[in-house]
Amino acid sequence: MAQEQPCSGSVGIVQPSDYLFEEELPLDCGRSLKGVVIRYETYGKLSPNADNAVLVEHALSGDAHLAGYHSPEDKKPGWWDDMVGPGKPFDTNRLFIVCSNIIGGCSGSTGPRSIDPDTGRRYDMDFPIITIADMVRAQERLMRHLGIKKWFCVAGGSMGGMLALQWGVSYPEAVNGTIAIATTARVSSQGISFNWVSREAIMNDQHWLDGNYEEQPQRGLATARMLAHITYLSDESMNHKFGRALQESPASDYDFAFSKDFRIESYLAHQGSKFVERFDANSYLYITRAIDYFDLSDCAEGNLANALKPVAAPFLIVSFSSDWLFPAYQSKELVRALLDNGNDVTYCNIQSSYGHDAFLLETEALGSLISSYLTNLPWEPPE
Repeated sequence: MAQEQPCSGSVGIVQPSDYLFEEELPLDCGRSLKGVVIRYETYGKLSPNADNAVLVEHALSGDAHLAGYHSPEDKKPGWWDDMVGPGKPFDTNRLFIVCSNIIGGCSGSTGPRSIDPDTGRRYDMDFPIITIADMVRAQERLMRHLGIKKWFCVAGGSMGGMLALQWGVSYPEAVNGTIAIATTARVSSQGISFNWVSREAIMNDQHWLDGNYEEQPQRGLATARMLAHITYLSDESMNHKFGRALQESPASDYDFAFSKDFRIESYLAHQGSKFVERFDANSYLYITRAIDYFDLSDCAEGNLANALKPVAAPFLIVSFSSDWLFPAYQSKELVRALLDNGNDVTYCNIQSSYGHDAFLLETEALGSLISSYLTNLPWEPPE
């Protein structure tokens, strides 16, 4: 929970909380989880009528630490700090913001490195396959624990956008508004392909040990991250930042070896090594598989509009012109399906050179859209 703000615009020092629910959590794969822990952080104050709560969903490698700092010594704030705080788009002067780590993750919530209550040992690869809907099902328990009957809004980018969309389908009565950013209603074969190669890199690392490792399979996990990171960028942004610049030598001098000649190679290696320090290989396997399985139209024989018929909340859908992981046409497909059902939809394709990462970087343009949407979003009390 957020404490006093040390300066204007900051939520200040925050502390995560853990919620343990004793009842079993049924999963789409047919199995269930016992003793599930959900780690979460909150910012702002819940109103007496609990009508100002916003759930912000994180992306694949994110966590519950959305904004602020965990200690005065922290050099880096939460992953969307520019967007959450007093006077910011997710304005904590009037909104109560919640962010939770998904199940399957490695940042406090139950995942493959957690202890199985039935065996007293780590799950590792005995952890059940999970889906985006399972993640939302766990968050619904957290919502009830917090005394919230209906979210004022559910928002997220990338995989977080998938979670936001799933909330509207799984619990339409519990969602007053939805913000889906740089996301899709169903993952394409290209997206599945990238995830497959990433998992192959991890599982073919000799140190993965069928998922029973004590130390991370560093090479495999770093390679998976490097591949994924390329999909988060764009050709334009990579050329602008790196071009064909060499790492050490003069521009006309190659090493004629397989070491890191180009600066982009060193950059990707750095991203991979940083990721290994904070993420878990098995969690990466499970989360990317959940993303692969995500297809809202599955429940309606492939008809997306029919699948979205239960959804009543007004939507803000945002894509980015240079995003080739979840291109704008996928957002437009979602918009068309919602409009076919008569939903209230606001859509914007922001011109940006940042690629998929634009949802984290285009804070001015995106923040303006979010502020306007939340300011004008009417409250429909739960029935």
